[in-house]
Amino acid sequence: MIVSWCPQQQVLAHPAVACFVSHCGWNSTMEGVRNGVPILCWPYFADQFTNRSYICDIWRTGLAVTLGYGVVTKEEVKSKLEQVIGDEGIAERVGMLRNAARRSIGEGGSSYENFQRFVTLLNE
Repeated sequence: MIVSWCPQQQVLAHPAVACFVSHCGWNSTMEGVRNGVPILCWPYFADQFTNRSYICDIWRTGLAVTLGYGVVTKEEVKSKLEQVIGDEGIAERVGMLRNAARRSIGEGGSSYENFQRFVTLLNE
């Protein structure tokens, strides 16, 4: 499905979503992580290339299209989607990353605790 806009968080949370084709902006990257969805990376500029590196090289939860001369073929997109969807290692790692993110924002998690400290500092 290709649309100009959609409620991305709701779409990514749907169990039918097998892969997220993304420009790799930070919010999109975090929404993919939060929902445990592997990402086919298609960055354009700025931090998107750094985020692609995290997704593909560090977390290993997705693949990237080849940006040769600004053209990506439909054959490459099809091939990469099949690779991402069929890779059990990616599925396992994306699930582990999703669980770690959820623990972090849950009560007692590091992000939760840091936010609580921040609020306390603001109230002093």
